Amino acid sequence: MKRIGLMSDTHGFIDPKIYEYFKDVDEIWHAGDVGDVSVIDELREFKPIRGVYGNIDNADVRVEFPEFNRFHCEDVEILMTHIAEKPGKYSKPLYEELLSNGAPKLFICGHSHILLVKNDPRYNMLWMNPGACGFKGFHQVKTVLRFSITGDRIHDLEVIELGKRV
Repeated sequence: MKRIGLMSDTHGFIDPKIYEYFKDVDEIWHAGDVGDVSVIDELREFKPIRGVYGNIDNADVRVEFPEFNRFHCEDVEILMTHIAEKPGKYSKPLYEELLSNGAPKLFICGHSHILLVKNDPRYNMLWMNPGACGFKGFHQVKTVLRFSITGDRIHDLEVIELGKRV
C-alpha cells in the first residue's frame, strides 16, 4: 500500500499545514504550477516527490519535472500533466498523449484551481484535480487530496481544506 499526498498550484508557497496533513504519506505528487524550484527542494527534504511543470514554471522547474509524467504506483498506471481542461473536453496535448499512449487508470492534473474527482467514462479513468493550495488565483479555499493505492485499487480518498485563500 502507498499513501499519496496530491497537490497543485502552489505558485511558490507551501502552506505549513501540508507537513501535518502529509506526515503519513509515502509520496507527494505535485500537478504543476510549482512556482519556484525551492518548493520542490523543500518538499523533497520532507517526502519523495513526483510532479509535472505548469504554465507558470520556469526553466529550473522544467529541468526537475516533465510536461507529462507517466508511471506506475503499485499496479495502477498514472498519467499526470498540468493543463488538461476537463473530462470529455481535453486539451490538445493531453488528447494526443491519450491517443498515442493510451489511457491510464488514474489521471491527475491541476491548472483550473477547481477541485474535481470524477470518473471519465470515455477512457474509463479516474480523473483527479486537487484544486489549488497556494495563495495566487481565484479559488476561495486551498485544497489538497490524500488517498491510498493498494494493488490496482485507489481508495481512502480524502479532500483536505487548508483554509481560505487570503
